[in-house]
Amino acid sequence: MSIYNNLLEKKATLSLIGLGYVGLPIALAFARKISVIGFDINQERIDLMKKKIDPSEELDSSEFENTDILFTTSLDDLRKACFHIVAVPTPIDKNKLPDLSPLVSATKTVGKVLKKGDYVVYESTVFPGATEEICIPILEELSGLKFIKDFKVGYSPERINPGDKEHTIRTITKVVSGCDQESLEEIASVYKLVVEAGVFRASSIKVAEAAKIIENTQRDVNIALMNELSMIFNKMNINTYEVLEAAGTKWNFLRFFPGLVGGHCIGVDPYYLTFKANELGHNARIINSGRAVNDGMGAYIATELVKKIIKAGKNVLNSRVLVMGATFKEDVSDIRNSKVADVVYGLQEYGVSTDIIDPHASPEEIFKEYGYKLIDKPKPGYDAVVVAVSHKEYTLLGEKDFKALLNDKGIVFDIKGLYRGKIGNITYMSL
Repeated sequence: MSIYNNLLEKKATLSLIGLGYVGLPIALAFARKISVIGFDINQERIDLMKKKIDPSEELDSSEFENTDILFTTSLDDLRKACFHIVAVPTPIDKNKLPDLSPLVSATKTVGKVLKKGDYVVYESTVFPGATEEICIPILEELSGLKFIKDFKVGYSPERINPGDKEHTIRTITKVVSGCDQESLEEIASVYKLVVEAGVFRASSIKVAEAAKIIENTQRDVNIALMNELSMIFNKMNINTYEVLEAAGTKWNFLRFFPGLVGGHCIGVDPYYLTFKANELGHNARIINSGRAVNDGMGAYIATELVKKIIKAGKNVLNSRVLVMGATFKEDVSDIRNSKVADVVYGLQEYGVSTDIIDPHASPEEIFKEYGYKLIDKPKPGYDAVVVAVSHKEYTLLGEKDFKALLNDKGIVFDIKGLYRGKIGNITYMSL
C-alpha cells in the first residue's frame, strides 16, 4: 500500500518539523484530514500551541479545532511519523550569506528518526541544489540508510503569506517535486489532501527550488526599480504614485510600488541565489544592484526627511520625529528583518529624537532585536511623522489626526502613499 493511502487511513502519521508562521498552518491543515505530529525545539511555543494559541499570532484558536495533532519536542514521538515535512527558517547572517544552520539542525533531527520507507519533504527556501547537496547526505549519514533505495526525498516550496487570509495553503497552487517518478506522485497525492487549488509537478527538486527562489527575487528587482524611479522623480518634484497611476492605464504595465523591502522572504531570498551564482563564477549584477537599492532605502528616507526638516527652518538636533509602524509589513506582529529599523537608525545618526509606535509589535522583541523602545502613546509636538507601515489602524487616520501630533511646519512622510490627495494643509512627502 502507498504511503498516501496509509496516511489517509491513519495507519501512518505525517510530521511537521518547525511550527512557525509557515509550519503551523500546514500542520493544522493536514491534521483535519490525517494524523499529524507537530514538532518544534521550542518548548514554550509547543506549550502555547497545546492551548490552541498560535505564537506567531496568525491563526485564531478556532483553527486548532477538529484536528488530529500531537504537539511535541520529543524525538520519540517524531519516530512514529513516516512522512516528514521540514519547514524551518532559512535566514541570512550578518554578512548577508545564507544561514543554513536551522535547516541542517532540522535535517539532523529527521536523520535520527528516519526509517526505511520514509519520506522527507523540504519546504524551506534554499538555493537550487541545497536539498540534494546538503540535506540528503546528512540524512544518509545519521540514519544509515540509502537515498532512494531506503527513503525518498522531495521539495515543495512554501507559499505562505503572513497576514493574508485570502491566499492560504488551500488556495495557492502547490509546486511539488520528488527524487523519482514514484515519489513525485506520492508527494503530489499527499499535498492534494489540503491544497484545493491543486499541485504543479516540477520536473526535478532543483527546478522546484529555483522556482521558489525567483518568485521573491523577481519582486525584489521590480520594487528596486520603483525605488530608484522614486529617487529620480523626487529630484524632479514629481509624485511617483501619480506617475505609476498614469502608467498603469496600459494593459501590460506591471504594478509594483516603491517602499521598504524587509521581512524574511523578499529581503532575504535573493541572497541565496546570488550566493549560488557566485559559487558558479557568475556575478548576478541585476539582482545585486536591486538588493543594494532596496537595502539603502531606510537611510535614503531618513536623509530626505532631515533635508525637509532643515528647509522648514528647524534645528535637526532639537527635532522630534514619530515613526508609526515597526513590523516588516502591515497587520502582522513579525519584526524579523524590518527595514523600519534602518529609518530609525538613520534619523538617530543625524541626532533626531525618535519615538516609535506599533499596535502589533512586541516591545520586548523590538528592544531585543533592534535596541530601541516602543512607546505606548505619541507625545504631540513632533516636527515630523513617518508612516512606515500601512497597518489598518493607520489607514483610518486623516489630516486632523496628524495636525494633532505635529507642531508648526510639521511634516508627514507617507512611505506607502496612503494619504496622497487627502492631506492639503500639512507639508506632505511620499516615495
